[in-house]
Amino acid sequence: MIRIVIADDHTIVREGLKQMLSSVDFTIVGEASNSHEVIARTRELEFDVLLLDMSMPGRSGIELIRQVKSEKPGLRVLVLSMHEEEQYAVRSIRAGASGYLTKETASAQLVSAIRKVASGGAFITPAVAEQLALGAMPHTAGPPHSALSDREFQVMRMLVAGKSITDIAGELNLSVKTVSTHKTRLMLKMGMANQADLIRYALDNNLT
Repeated sequence: MIRIVIADDHTIVREGLKQMLSSVDFTIVGEASNSHEVIARTRELEFDVLLLDMSMPGRSGIELIRQVKSEKPGLRVLVLSMHEEEQYAVRSIRAGASGYLTKETASAQLVSAIRKVASGGAFITPAVAEQLALGAMPHTAGPPHSALSDREFQVMRMLVAGKSITDIAGELNLSVKTVSTHKTRLMLKMGMANQADLIRYALDNNLT
């Protein structure tokens, strides 16, 4: 019996997942609606797979994966996200996740993905596997946004979504000065002259 905790901030999504998985030999032992509850469930429950949405209130998805894995290294994390693979899959795997599924494809692949990660395997698409392999090779240059830190990448996505530096600082619990520094660094790393260039790049690379 595979024990699962479902972490998603939308009640209707959690209920839908429970219904989908109830007919299989899985046991849903807990739920979480924000990052604080994810950490609490990790500490208080014994389970095999954390089914994690990337966009949880509180800590960012990448940071949350890292903390969960630091507290319980043997726990398997399967990311179930609305974001396309190009945006977060490789970063999630590098942070410690064992698999990445988009919500659009989840209905067809979720059961097999849970079984695979629970048994110690990884559930990733060939495209993600190729990105991981290329990233491990010496002297391979990826797209400009691949040079960004996880926090810089997060700030970039919020900027191209139209959020102001003040808005971003409030959402991430950072100072305006810190967010401004992240913005300056990411613009330099990506060779962007202004925010219009950044938005154009994000649209061209499916990062919006």
